[in-house]
Amino acid sequence: MTIKNIAEYMAELGQAARSASAKMAASETALKNQALLGTASAIEEMTEELITANQADLAAGRDKGLSPAMLDRLELTPARIAGMIEGLKQVAALPDPVGNITDLDYRPSGIQIGKMRVPLGVIGIIYESRPNVTIEAASLCLKSGNAVILRGGSEAIHSNTALAKCIQSGLKASGLPESAVQVVATTDRDAVHQLITMPQYVDVIVPRGGKGLIERITNDARVPVIKHLDGNCHVFIDAEADAEKAVNIAFNAKTRRYGVCNAMETLLVDEQRASELLPVLAGRYAEKGVALRGCDKTRAIIECEAATEQDWYEEYVAPILAVKVVADMDEAIAHINKYGSHHTDAIVTENYTKARRFLREVDSSSVMVNASTAFADGFEYGLGAEIGISTDKIHARGPVGLIGLTSQKYVVLGDGQVREP
Repeated sequence: MTIKNIAEYMAELGQAARSASAKMAASETALKNQALLGTASAIEEMTEELITANQADLAAGRDKGLSPAMLDRLELTPARIAGMIEGLKQVAALPDPVGNITDLDYRPSGIQIGKMRVPLGVIGIIYESRPNVTIEAASLCLKSGNAVILRGGSEAIHSNTALAKCIQSGLKASGLPESAVQVVATTDRDAVHQLITMPQYVDVIVPRGGKGLIERITNDARVPVIKHLDGNCHVFIDAEADAEKAVNIAFNAKTRRYGVCNAMETLLVDEQRASELLPVLAGRYAEKGVALRGCDKTRAIIECEAATEQDWYEEYVAPILAVKVVADMDEAIAHINKYGSHHTDAIVTENYTKARRFLREVDSSSVMVNASTAFADGFEYGLGAEIGISTDKIHARGPVGLIGLTSQKYVVLGDGQVREP
């Protein structure tokens, strides 16, 4: 779609979203659920149209030379479409946080003080490749009473346009304002600049994509940003790990999907178990075509390329894995906190005390014991879907679901009390 004046176009979207946000904040839970289920029905009815639109994006992506990881993120398989439908139904089934009052407490004056959950207002979401983000983001914003402006990547324009039709169908069926969810209809990059510099219309920006995109948006935005910069995730195999668990978890965390932020990028192995486990893992990784980059101790056990200092910082989103043999858990925790991105890190151990210490000392948004980092996902956490995985420490951290898309305001309940001089 060609738009001559991007600033005017984005201002129109912003004005419409601001108007819709007031109606969304006051909307009943039943109407929001009706919109979500209506969207799910529309996706079921339009599955063939969605796949056709997605095939056009995939073909264009191949012509542009997109990486296999990017093409994987872009593809809408029948299973992923079914996942979107299930996600919508799960979000509809979740409790509505809006209006919930907690922490009610009587004060000596007789008044009651509490906190009420309220929507953030208008949310701008900027993302690359993955068209299913369109549905995940729209569903969570709708259920939490927000309006949302979605700006997907140019590589997914056909898929996102088709998904927008499904969302509009659901909104129309429920009687909620169709401008509560708007998909930016231009691939012009100036639309992103306008979106992140409209504080009069937009209350928060959520970027989802590569580190470069998120850093650029964070630096240029005049609107608060909920972000994660990258997903440099670790699995640490402790000296007291169960061998079968360790191999299965380390294999799954890396190879389930390469182009996702919860994929393991560095494997840490206690030196007491390295000679036993690394050859087994190297064989399994070789079957999947995973290239290993190891420290000197690793290379003394298995054949692989030498790791550089930069490798410990790297988010590959590719079949590449950095491997380091560590002296003990102290070194593992120090490595994770220095080189990691504070996204998701896991320990494999049968030692309860070590597990509790790892949970306490690793400074990440998700910390796991005896489980694959692949579980760091809003769907798996029971959130229905997620708006993103935040590595920030303020407002929201980890997978951001309904609660993360609301704020709180103080409410005061009185019965005629006045404050004495």
